[in-house]
Amino acid sequence: MAKPKVFVIYYSTYGHVHTLAQSISKGVLKSGDVDVEIYQFPETLSDDALEKMHAAPKANIPTIDVDKLTEADGVLIGFPTRFGTAPAQVKTFFDATGHLWSTGALLGKCAGLFFSTGAQHGGQESTAYSFLPHLTHHGIIYVPLGYPSPYMFENDAIVGGSAWGAGVIAGPDGSLQPTYKELEIAEIQGEKFAEVVRKMHATPGSTAAAAAGGKTAETAAAPAAPAEKQPAAASAPADAAAGNAPTANPPAQAPKKDNPIRRLLNKFKKAF
Repeated sequence: MAKPKVFVIYYSTYGHVHTLAQSISKGVLKSGDVDVEIYQFPETLSDDALEKMHAAPKANIPTIDVDKLTEADGVLIGFPTRFGTAPAQVKTFFDATGHLWSTGALLGKCAGLFFSTGAQHGGQESTAYSFLPHLTHHGIIYVPLGYPSPYMFENDAIVGGSAWGAGVIAGPDGSLQPTYKELEIAEIQGEKFAEVVRKMHATPGSTAAAAAGGKTAETAAAPAAPAEKQPAAASAPADAAAGNAPTANPPAQAPKKDNPIRRLLNKFKKAF
């Protein structure tokens, strides 16, 4: 069976989210059971606008195409806040996923979020929270970070990140760089997310497991066709005349319809 694949997709204006994405990817690869590919969201601003913003040069990392999303078993999405929500570059990308939504192409995939804000109270939670409708409408399973690191409980220093995902506090002028604590939290998120994707991928009947076996989830779960009804025995009239009515063949039971909700519940039981 092929390894499950995680895409780390990010948008970064000043380089902070790019740095987080590197630590996230490192964590995903830690177990050796999951492959990772890293991409950037396409830029929507002109070079002139980026220059006036003093934006950092783009890293030599390919941009993601909308249809490429279908190849991933899970995606970790990172971006800086824009007034507590995702930036236009990320929203524009997801606005173009309507054809994937209409076919259910992303249903059952996993996703996690990481982010950057200018201040401690600049959207470390709302930036992730406000993005959830994009995942919900696609049927994507959101995997939060929780509190797996002791650094997330510290109060004597400002540390980015929350139960919603890894994060960095860049400062109002972008001069603060990710700390070793923030990068360690990001690496832990990548590692924990990979564990969930691996478990979901290995669950019998899941979309990923069925695809790896050369079958779709629908064909893997399809019930056997009902047996053909046998004709009545030739001696039936004679038996009836003797008062011995033949026993009728019991009607074949209708096949049980595949229930996608039940499949998802079974996947959750295996993963958690």
